[in-house]
Amino acid sequence: MALVTTPQVNEGPLFAEVEMGADSAAPSIRATVVQASTIFYDTPATLDKAERLLAEAAAYGSQLVVFPEAFVGGYPRGSNFGVSIGNRTAKGKEEFRKYHAAAIDVPGPEVDRLATMAGKYKVFLVMGVIERDGYTLYCTVLFFDSQGHYLGKHRKLMPTALERVIWGFGDGSTIPVFETPLGKIGAAICWENRMPLLRTAMYAKGIEIYCAPTADSRDIWQASMTHIALEGGCFVLSANQFCRRKDYPPPPDYVFMGNEEDLPPESVVCAGGSVIISPSGVVLAGPNYEGEALISADLDLGEIARAKFDFDVVGHYSRPEVLSLIVRDHPARPVTFTSAQEKGESPQK
Repeated sequence: MALVTTPQVNEGPLFAEVEMGADSAAPSIRATVVQASTIFYDTPATLDKAERLLAEAAAYGSQLVVFPEAFVGGYPRGSNFGVSIGNRTAKGKEEFRKYHAAAIDVPGPEVDRLATMAGKYKVFLVMGVIERDGYTLYCTVLFFDSQGHYLGKHRKLMPTALERVIWGFGDGSTIPVFETPLGKIGAAICWENRMPLLRTAMYAKGIEIYCAPTADSRDIWQASMTHIALEGGCFVLSANQFCRRKDYPPPPDYVFMGNEEDLPPESVVCAGGSVIISPSGVVLAGPNYEGEALISADLDLGEIARAKFDFDVVGHYSRPEVLSLIVRDHPARPVTFTSAQEKGESPQK
């Protein structure tokens, strides 16, 4: 189990016992999933915290660092934003205004800072953010290389339950898998990992390191992560926040609807469960439910070929003449200006 509680513990982490050097032709990389809480409604402070965690992971030799869903901007756990059928309250609208203010533009200054961090610490960075596009918010993952370049983003295709009140829906144009020196890296967010057609699209793009930022700390989440690793023949890196009630603003500024009175400041409202799983379904590190942590493992990339020999879901184990998938991967825009198309320009926002 690979675990370091941050920021109090200073010694290096314990790494999973991974067989190293068995095949000199198969490289290994060191990866870390971050299990930590947002500083809610304070994006500059959250970015400062992200840099501290990134620096610590890099000091342990990590080459890839994955942060949780909505780490920058925050996951508004317990809030209903004053919404009921046919009504939205003034207080809920003000909550959305503050949440909108904490989100970030992509591209924008916060993206530039994250890129600088990745370059400074020479790591590939996968970061969960709340993206602001005008007055619509998206739950998004940003990707950065170790040279400090922003690579692109994935917007969550299907927000879950009340998330659909506050987040827009992604489209097929942001389901990237990036070819990097570490391997082919992509991400799906929380319960969209349970969408088999989305997973199949990512497998078809050759994903090897499957990042799964989440907000689901239930034990059953581990079954989904193990299944994806086996199904895709890929490493799965799932990062979740560990949060106590005190990590959110106190009432009445922020209220956990339905159980606020039962939540003293030290109450755990998200228990983490971050984990790293091999392509053969072996848990390499985690799951951890104890507190904020850096959870790390060495990934033997030769495991991918060994797993694919057993089962290649879009290769030798596919039957395209019986079952096939079409992915509409163009941007879905509500308004298209024909004059911009005639000039070969991108539509203006």
